[in-house]
Amino acid sequence: MHAWLCSDPSGPEKLQWQQQPTPSPGKGQALVSIHAASLNFPDLLIVQNKYQIKPPLPFVPGSEYAGVVEAIGEGVQHLRPGQRVAALSGTGGFATHTLVDAKLCMPLPDAFSFEDAAAFIMTYATSHHALIDRGALQPGETVLVLGAAGGVGTAAIQIAKAQGARVIAAASSAEKCALCEQIGADASINYQEQDLREALKTLTDGKGPDVIYDPVGGPWAEPAFRSIAWRGRYLVIGFAAGPIPALPLNLPLLKGASIVGVFWGAFSQKEPAANAAMLQQLAQWYQQGKIKPVIDATLPMRELPQAYARMGQRNVRGKLVLVNDAQE
Repeated sequence: MHAWLCSDPSGPEKLQWQQQPTPSPGKGQALVSIHAASLNFPDLLIVQNKYQIKPPLPFVPGSEYAGVVEAIGEGVQHLRPGQRVAALSGTGGFATHTLVDAKLCMPLPDAFSFEDAAAFIMTYATSHHALIDRGALQPGETVLVLGAAGGVGTAAIQIAKAQGARVIAAASSAEKCALCEQIGADASINYQEQDLREALKTLTDGKGPDVIYDPVGGPWAEPAFRSIAWRGRYLVIGFAAGPIPALPLNLPLLKGASIVGVFWGAFSQKEPAANAAMLQQLAQWYQQGKIKPVIDATLPMRELPQAYARMGQRNVRGKLVLVNDAQE
């Protein structure tokens, strides 16, 4: 097998594509032949030593992937060799094979392509948990999605529309705004060219959005929050812009608004039954055609450094997916 090995977490340029012995699964494990893996923002942070989870060195990055079970270890009951699966394990995905805790593998219906499955769990689970659970989004409410053309942003647009909400997408270029409207956004704001607050006033008749979905942070957090509706919910997803913003605490007081933290990873561990029910609903929405991952590009696994470079330049619409065309 081959894998991208991180021995020096100072940036993706330090990763090395290395041949390694193919391992055998131990108790409770599965050996998965990886067909596709997606690049998520935490995959960038983790190789820069900036993520909250810091695995022991060396490690193979790649949190989300899909493939075929090649072998199972003792005690594994719900999987069998030859079965198609998707997994979200935090690390191990940027390789041709990986050992994974079998409990983290989800059987994959035949209608689910490997590429879609690899680009699905993290972004759609995060967005569903944020909007439906933490944000209590109701049909007819208005949602502002910041960073709307990225992986979680495009997922948030689709989930909000599936919930019957009105969606305003904010993105950094005309091309990204066009993509957002193509996948269902009711309106869009190019916040590099338009004043965010003024545009929101116009689009909401001065009321403001009921829910703000923010995976970006940075300089757009405060003007977005100042625009929020009475009893609005501001969902803190992440900080793709870099700096963690500081909001004056008089703003939620004056707006009667809530600042709501969203950490799907912790939710999935602390509330596994609720998480399983959520994933089941997402799978149903996928089969009904209500949601589908937006894949910007599919690249060979060996071109992972190029994928990292594109993500670092914030030049990705939707998700980047890496594929192993021939298993090694």
